[in-house]
Amino acid sequence: MKNFHKMRGWNLPLFKNTMMISGLLCLVLFFAGSAHAAEAEAAELGSEDKACQSCHDSDAIKAKITEAGESLSMRISTQAFLASMHNETSCTDCHEDADGKDHGKVSVPMKSKRDYRLSFQDSCTTCHKKSVAEFKDSVHAILVKEGSDKAPTCSDCHNPHTVRSVKLVEPIANVPCANCHKDIFKAYSQDVHGLERVAKGKSAPLCADCHKSHAIQAASLGDGIRDACLTCHKDAAVQHEVWLPNSRLHFKSIECQVCHAPNAQRRVNLRMVDSVGGKQLVEQEGAPRFERLSKAVDGTDRNLNESEMRGFLKAFNLESPDNKAVLSARLELSSGLEAHQLSTKDLALKDCQVCHRAGAAPFSSVILTMAGSNGRALRQGIDNKVLTSATSFDSLRGFYAIGSTRIKLLDYLLVLVILGVLCVPIAHLTVNRLFKAKRDKLRSERQQASTK
Repeated sequence: MKNFHKMRGWNLPLFKNTMMISGLLCLVLFFAGSAHAAEAEAAELGSEDKACQSCHDSDAIKAKITEAGESLSMRISTQAFLASMHNETSCTDCHEDADGKDHGKVSVPMKSKRDYRLSFQDSCTTCHKKSVAEFKDSVHAILVKEGSDKAPTCSDCHNPHTVRSVKLVEPIANVPCANCHKDIFKAYSQDVHGLERVAKGKSAPLCADCHKSHAIQAASLGDGIRDACLTCHKDAAVQHEVWLPNSRLHFKSIECQVCHAPNAQRRVNLRMVDSVGGKQLVEQEGAPRFERLSKAVDGTDRNLNESEMRGFLKAFNLESPDNKAVLSARLELSSGLEAHQLSTKDLALKDCQVCHRAGAAPFSSVILTMAGSNGRALRQGIDNKVLTSATSFDSLRGFYAIGSTRIKLLDYLLVLVILGVLCVPIAHLTVNRLFKAKRDKLRSERQQASTK
């Protein structure tokens, strides 16, 4: 037998070890699955819940037709509910208004599926106080408050009857964000993070790792996305200092994705910030100024030119004496979709000429933005000639790089300053040399006079 294995080219010890490891792995998976199944079986419906499910887990139950003409299934799988994280929650804990005497016998009007989901928002607060508090300050909650029919409610992301722990969900396939952000999620699933997550499980970030799960803020607000990158890539700043000149300014004024999505379109975003603290200005709810004032100075309904942009800022500051607005420029990608098409670091842009040359593509598109009351950016197109105007220098604070922003007058002035600084010692040395003989003669005459 031993010789037979040798003839076949087998390594018997390796074969035995492999079989042993495979057997242990199967046992682990079996007991893990059995434990989860036992846990689901251990959960049992109470008598009142069994009464509910006698109808709701029946093929005979009819769908609810809303006043909007939508069909809403009333079927609830008992097995799926017992396997969910809500298996110890009674039906009436959430459906407090359900009356056992007339429930199912009296028709209850329902405007729409959306209206029905919104009516249960407060029910989640009973158990999930922290998550609900975070959600109330999020961009999703603000959109819900504004009446958006696309902003997600709790049950849009978490089916209350089948919700399971994220630890049991497939890494990508069942992420609820994909329901609304289909294009972005498709792009993410093919970028460096998505591909690594498919191959290595939870080693790469998913939506909530960068955007948070409940306290979601608009990507255009503040520096949240850059900070999210640095949460995982903690040594990124140090690594860039090795090869990137003035890396701190690059990190401040350029989004990470600008270089790490090499095939994306880029643009300059002139953000409106407070002149004192540099904090991004947010539009006041119910008192819109940005759109009104930008339209007032734009007679052609096109991109604002240099003069119109100054007129806009002047008018804005007259209405906001407490917060003088200035512009803080930053380089960003043209769309959120492209921001989720990140490549591996070996493909990231490292050629300075992509930006630092005359006619560079990233500087051909310019927008003026202010954060709306919901945090999302309000945008106005700007003529890209603003970037080459010396009078715009104050507006582009922190964004001017010598010889690369194409503000030629400033470069010429800088050259004159440098020449002036150099001319002073040169002139001093020249004059000193020219009058050296005369100084020596005078010194000699004074010495002779003093000896007499």
